Amino acid sequence: MDCFSLETHSKDETMELGHKIASLLPNGSTLTFTGDLGAGKTTFVRGLARGLGITETVQSPTFNIMKIYMKGSRPLIHIDAYRLADIDTDIGLDEYIGYETGLTVIEWPEFIERLIPDNRIEVTILNKGGDNRSISIKSKDLKVLEGIKSCL
Repeated sequence: MDCFSLETHSKDETMELGHKIASLLPNGSTLTFTGDLGAGKTTFVRGLARGLGITETVQSPTFNIMKIYMKGSRPLIHIDAYRLADIDTDIGLDEYIGYETGLTVIEWPEFIERLIPDNRIEVTILNKGGDNRSISIKSKDLKVLEGIKSCL
């Protein structure tokens, strides 16, 4: 997997990054988000939603596990797998991961690793203190990575 990294210095910059790349991602893309609590995963997803024209409030679906936003240019499936740790039950998430006409984003992917496609885009966010974040983006799809790099 190829990778590149960048830093953001505010929540607005993190959201703007998501906003900029939303239009570059092909339908059916699955993005995984890894980072500590409060790292900025949901903030990044809010930017993706804004880039898709979604005006609904985007919150991490920690207790719902999944939230689907349909009122944008494409659907956004937002999964938070944190509560699925140590659960070996099929709840049908595989039907939504890689949703063919939209984007799927997964926070805490390590808890449902077996369901996530190999062609995912991996986003890792590290809190560097204050509102500073180090964000690395990895993908096997070089065209997607080059597209993201070119818009920054």
